[in-house]
Amino acid sequence: MSSIRRQSIISSFVIYIGFAIGLLNTYFFIRKGSGITFTEAEYGLTTIFIAIATMMSAFATMAMPSYIFKFYPYYNDHLPPRKNDMATWALLVSTIGFLLVMIAGFSLKYLVIKKFGTNSPQLITYYYWIFPLGFGLTIYSVLEAYAWSLHKSVLTNFFREVQWRLLTTVLIVLYITQVVNDYGLFIKLFAFTYPGIAITLFAYLFFTKQIHFTFRVSKVTRRFFKKILMLCSFVYGGMLIFTISKVFDTIVIASLLEDGAAKAGIFGLATLITSIIVAPQRGIVSAAISHLSKAWKDKDRATIQKIYQRSSINLLIFASAIFLLIWMNFTDGIITFGIKLSYLDGAWIFFLLGIATVIDMGTGVNAQIIATSTYWKFELISGVVLLLFILPLSYFLAKEYGIIGPAIATLISGTIYNTIRILFLWKKFKLFPFTIQTVYTILIAATCYGISYFAFRDIHGFTGMIGRSLTFIILYALGIIYLKISPDINPVVQTIKKRLGIKF
Repeated sequence: MSSIRRQSIISSFVIYIGFAIGLLNTYFFIRKGSGITFTEAEYGLTTIFIAIATMMSAFATMAMPSYIFKFYPYYNDHLPPRKNDMATWALLVSTIGFLLVMIAGFSLKYLVIKKFGTNSPQLITYYYWIFPLGFGLTIYSVLEAYAWSLHKSVLTNFFREVQWRLLTTVLIVLYITQVVNDYGLFIKLFAFTYPGIAITLFAYLFFTKQIHFTFRVSKVTRRFFKKILMLCSFVYGGMLIFTISKVFDTIVIASLLEDGAAKAGIFGLATLITSIIVAPQRGIVSAAISHLSKAWKDKDRATIQKIYQRSSINLLIFASAIFLLIWMNFTDGIITFGIKLSYLDGAWIFFLLGIATVIDMGTGVNAQIIATSTYWKFELISGVVLLLFILPLSYFLAKEYGIIGPAIATLISGTIYNTIRILFLWKKFKLFPFTIQTVYTILIAATCYGISYFAFRDIHGFTGMIGRSLTFIILYALGIIYLKISPDINPVVQTIKKRLGIKF
C-alpha cells in the first residue's frame, strides 16, 4: 500500500500541475477583453474535437489496454523482455483498428454533415483534422497502459496531463500573438498535440529499452490466445459503451441545440472544471491497477479489499473537498477573473456533473477490480445498462431542458451504474467500499461548507473567495486528521511534520 500511496500522491501532484496549466489555457479561450480572443464556438470546437477523438480511440484500441492490464503479469513472469510480444500485438491491432475507424469516418461524412451542419458548421469545415488527434490518442492509450504495467504511471501522467497542455499553451500564445494568424491553422496544429505526446512516450520506452518488438508469437500468447480473444471481445464492448456515455453529452449538444458549438463550449468549461475533481482518481487508478492484477493472479482477496476500501475513502475525501471549494466560488470566479458572462450558464451543469463525479470517486476503484478479475465480462453488462439510461435520457432531457439536460442524465445514469457495480462486487466477492468513515466524511464536508458559505455569503471578489476557501480547507483538514478518517492521510501528515521538524 505504501507504494500505491507514494505513486498516487506524486501522480496527483503532477496531474494538478497539468490542470493548473489547463485552467490557464481555458482562461485564454474564454476571457473577455480587447485584442485576439476566441469565440465560444471556437473554444467549443476544441472540446468537440477531443470528444470525437476520444470516441475514435475507444473504437480503435480494440480493448488492447485491458489486454495489457490483465495479462502483463503472465508475460512478465514467463518471458524474457526481448521475447515479450505483447506490445507488438497491442500496437499492431490498435493501428489496424484506427484504419478501420478512418475508413468508416470517411465513408460516413455525409451523416456528420447532416447531423452537425446546421448547429456546428465549424466541425464540418475541419472534419478531417480530427483523425490525427484520434490516432495520436489511440497510440498513446496503448503505450500508457504498457507503461502503467511497468509502474511508470507518474511519467505517463506527466505526458498526458502536463506536456499535452503545454503544447496547447504554446499554440494559444502563438495564436494570440498572431504568429499563427488564422484559427484554421490553429485547429490543424491542435490536431497534432496527441500525436506529439505519443511520440514522446514511445521514444522514452524505446530508448530506455523498456519496450521490445518481435513478430514471433510467444508461448504465452499461444497459451492464452482464446482467453485474450474472449477478454478483448467483451471488454471492447464495455469500453465502447463507457466512452460513448462520457462524450455523448457534448455530441448531443453540438448536434441538437441551436448554436451548438457555442453551447458545447459552455458545457465543455463545466466538464473541464469537473475534471479537476477527478485528478486523484487517475493517480490512484494508475498506481493501483498493476497491484490489483497481481493480487487477482495470486488470489489475494485481502489486498484487493484493502485497496478497494482505501481508494474509496481517499477519493471521497479529496473529491468532496475539491467539489465544494469550486462550487462555493464558481460565480465569483467567473465574474472576478473577467470571463465572458455567458459561461455563468455552466454553474448548475458543474454542480450536477460534480455530484456525479463525487459519487463515482467515492465508490473507489470498482471498475479496475472488475476489469482485472475473472468476471471481466461484467464490464460489458454494466456498460449496456449505463448506455440504456444515458443515451435516451441525454437526448430527451436536452430537448426538454436544453444544455443542463445531459448533466441531469449523467447524474442519474452514473448513480445507477455505480450502484450496480457495488452490489455485484459484494455478491460475488464480498468486497465493499464503504465504512463508517464514509458517513463521517460526508458530514464533515457538509458542515464545513455550511460554515464557510454563510460566514462569507455577502463578501465577493478575491476577498470572499480566499476567505471562504481558507476557512473550508482549515476546518475540513482538521476534521479529517483529528478523526483519523483515512489510514493513508495521517502517515503522510506525520512524514511532513517530521521533515519540517514539527513535534506537536
